[in-house]
Amino acid sequence: MNYTQALNIEAGNAICYSGYRKGQWPGGSSPSYDQIKEDLLILQKNWKYLRLYDCDVHSEMVLEVIRKEKFDFKVMLGAYIVAEANNYGCPWGGTYPEDKLEENKKINKEIIKKLIRLANEYPDIVFSLSAGNEACVDWTDHYVPVESVINYVRMIKKEAKQPVTFCENYLPWLDKMKDLAEEVDFISIHTYPVWEYKRIHEAMDYTVSNYLSVANAYPHKPVVITEAGWTTFSNGKGIYPSNVNEDFQRIYYNDLVEWSEKENVLTFVFEAFDESWKGSDDALEPEKHWGLFTEDRRPKKVMQEYFGS
Repeated sequence: MNYTQALNIEAGNAICYSGYRKGQWPGGSSPSYDQIKEDLLILQKNWKYLRLYDCDVHSEMVLEVIRKEKFDFKVMLGAYIVAEANNYGCPWGGTYPEDKLEENKKINKEIIKKLIRLANEYPDIVFSLSAGNEACVDWTDHYVPVESVINYVRMIKKEAKQPVTFCENYLPWLDKMKDLAEEVDFISIHTYPVWEYKRIHEAMDYTVSNYLSVANAYPHKPVVITEAGWTTFSNGKGIYPSNVNEDFQRIYYNDLVEWSEKENVLTFVFEAFDESWKGSDDALEPEKHWGLFTEDRRPKKVMQEYFGS
């Protein structure tokens, strides 16, 4: 099924946006109005669709800036739901006291309610809604059972007009999330060849294989890619340092965009800007370096032909 028809949008470039700069982080200091405006002035040159991960202070400010400055962006707005069950398979800690898990269930319901409120407050900007992000995959530290996610999807669909999805790694859609797939209006997958030890010459074929595995399993549902990218540094934990640099990022990005346009697949590139708050304290932590721009908003090689060096 064609995503442009299913989501009632035009084809266009899409990117994941989180604007936290040095000294800022979710739950702490957030980007200011002017900082977000600066970011959006950069992004408007090449992208029409933005993906926001949460309905927090940062995302509310992004929606406000888009409206007040009359930017021509459409937003996929997400709800970042937190752990409702222990995940003993998470390598960096996915277990919580039972009272915390019960509290989280209440928190998640409030998050979903806020997502609905913002969707109804900004119907001209928000074109789709996500009930969560990477909460069902085996390695997540904020595990939420599929049955609970289905309930959140139903809550959203009952009270908001926008199409509803859930953003997750491609693999769970092939087995334990089959019931969820029937509930969402479209399926959103994440594909990261570099995390699965693929070299750059294998990367695009692997991404296409990931996409087709889900698209072929659900021919009656539109499937979009809500995360795909290539980091530019690694400390060797999970990603070979020899497998990442700005040249490889440029190759993967260009191949990804070319394929997405040719096959008419909405693809959100991960991500706009580097974010130093992510991951460990190691400066070479790969989670910090997925941006097409550095944290101080300088274009990496992949963007230099569009924005200069």
